[in-house]
Amino acid sequence: MTRPHRSLEAVPARNTLAPSRRTVVKAAAAGAVLAGPLAAALPARAATAAPVFRHGVASGDPLPDGILLWTRVTPVPEALPGSGVGPDTEVGWAVARDKAFTDVVVTGSTTATAATDHTVKADIRGLQPGTDYWFRFTSGGAESPVARTRTAPAADAAVPGLRFGVVSCANWEAGYFSPYRHLAARGDLDAWLHLGDYIYEYGTGEYGTRGTVVRPHSPAHEILTLADYRIRHATYKTDPDLQALHLAAPVVAIWDDHEFADNAWSGGAVNHTEGAEGAWADRQAAAKQAYFEWMPVRPAVAGTTYRRLRFGKLADLSLLDLRSFRSQQAATASGSVDDPDRTLTGRAQLDWLKAGLKASDTKWRLVGNSVMISPFAVGALSADLLRPLAKLLGLPQEGIAVNTDQWDGYTDDRRELLAHLKANAIGNTVFLTGDIHMAWANDVPYDAGTYPLSASAATEFVVTSLTSDNLDDIVKVPQGTVSAVAAPVIQAANRHVHWVDTDRHGYGVLDITAERAQMDYYVISDRANPGASSAWARSYRTRSGTQKVERSYTPV
Repeated sequence: MTRPHRSLEAVPARNTLAPSRRTVVKAAAAGAVLAGPLAAALPARAATAAPVFRHGVASGDPLPDGILLWTRVTPVPEALPGSGVGPDTEVGWAVARDKAFTDVVVTGSTTATAATDHTVKADIRGLQPGTDYWFRFTSGGAESPVARTRTAPAADAAVPGLRFGVVSCANWEAGYFSPYRHLAARGDLDAWLHLGDYIYEYGTGEYGTRGTVVRPHSPAHEILTLADYRIRHATYKTDPDLQALHLAAPVVAIWDDHEFADNAWSGGAVNHTEGAEGAWADRQAAAKQAYFEWMPVRPAVAGTTYRRLRFGKLADLSLLDLRSFRSQQAATASGSVDDPDRTLTGRAQLDWLKAGLKASDTKWRLVGNSVMISPFAVGALSADLLRPLAKLLGLPQEGIAVNTDQWDGYTDDRRELLAHLKANAIGNTVFLTGDIHMAWANDVPYDAGTYPLSASAATEFVVTSLTSDNLDDIVKVPQGTVSAVAAPVIQAANRHVHWVDTDRHGYGVLDITAERAQMDYYVISDRANPGASSAWARSYRTRSGTQKVERSYTPV
């Protein structure tokens, strides 16, 4: 039976932060930007054409009673992303229990404006928990594609299982996004987690493509201004495989550095030159505004991505922002990495995380974590492996012993967090991580120096990059060549590491039951092939109560 339509309040994409407009060295003139590759890539349309939904639709941040919907409308041909032009345009939406929209449960509308780059968000509430819904947008007689989404289970629900896709590090220029396509085709995801580097900020040919730009960025220069960041987000949102995954399931996303600039910290970035590229505060604000305009993310704290979602009694998910509050990375692995005045999380976020983990009454405590928390001593590597690894990590290529961009560079925060887990007997904590362009399955020891004699505080599953360069790409050797040599050396120096694959691209599927949390690691055949195949590579799991990783010989 068709239920009465209810009009719920929409939350349009907000002007979260308002950076000043400025002229910067790497930015092209606005006219050149708008006439550039993005405009050329879009189909020609008559000036009188109806509004269109060129950038797909998406949903995110599922709650038991709600979901956040997103789209971007192009009301007239000249209203390109980042242009700042185009008329105010009414955009409607409908949410239904079935794909044919015979049982519509919610309708509503809002106005898309140039102030938010004609993006739209609708924060829908009043839905049923643990339920599939379908939604679409309309404007001026045009309809968007129809997408599936799913609400979270009720907070007190006894959930038999959860399944999430897990991805990170998608460099447009390095290859096609076939992992998104393979995840979309599964049809069994409650949601998918994007753990950072949804976009990359570099100019064309400047970062991680094994010497071959598969498809050029737009704009072609490094992005610095609000218009630049909007155009870059828009470019990524035209990818058909990314659009397909957004059509298939809701996303839960956090940012890492490349949504801003390489190795970003609270006051700057390795890939930012203060003055010559404008003020970091302006660039950071522009990046954040574009991110919240273009992503279906509901910030719990304004201007950040740290927040918490709950999936019944089975799991809660604490999502971290490890860029907005961190101290500058230590230049080398000197004593400064242990300085208690340096922080990765910031005081407020660390206290929030500790309190949430302690108060949690779910079976599993998941932590969406953009950089690896497990210790990683790389000093044992030979120079021919150390140099490309340092290049991948953006670190000095001589004499490094740890990756100072990860939790290794902020050991006091890690010590405090792990001591908190131990003091409060908090078990079943699983860190889900991206960033490092490799796949890992780790125990997280209280003391890496004495492990395995010392206990493990938690476990960590790290997914490799979708397309961004792995070690074999950097040294330009056949896939698997570096991993065959490096993996045994890494594991010998890091006894808490159960597995590492330094060479392949792909994604993860996390399956959770009351008995165990298992990560299935999948790899793709060729990132430069838009039709790349996908194959299961390995699986690792942690059994409830163990705080340790073990191999599983079949995927879920």
